[in-house]
Amino acid sequence: MKRHDEIEQMPLYKKGMEIIEVVNQICDLIPENDEHLLFIKNSMLDDAYKLTVKIAGAEGADIYDLRMEAATIIRKAANDLMVQKHSLEMFGFEYSEYFDIVRELIEEYRLLFIDWVKGFDQWNYVVDRWGLFNPPEISPF
Repeated sequence: MKRHDEIEQMPLYKKGMEIIEVVNQICDLIPENDEHLLFIKNSMLDDAYKLTVKIAGAEGADIYDLRMEAATIIRKAANDLMVQKHSLEMFGFEYSEYFDIVRELIEEYRLLFIDWVKGFDQWNYVVDRWGLFNPPEISPF
């Protein structure tokens, strides 16, 4: 459990938890009878939870290509979450302005994320046979 506790104390993980909390609060305001907004709600929650789950996985793996894969999923989830305000507005969610809080938190998360990725040891790797996440000059062949 010690490693799990260390992960939970990481600033990036803590910021991810903060984003989850705010997204949950916004999702609680979504009416249960609106099919479109419920779909958006599920997408928002899925993306928000990836911000911490994938950190834990990457920290546990500690192998460059696996960490980079997790980082890529995190980046996509954060970017997808950023644009959900447009979907909320398009389908008439009356509290869409609250989503600006999420956007501000994601920007803070992004800055922490950059520092986190810089700390990856690119020479602690297994060859990525797909060729996406190999260190420079390492071939998938």
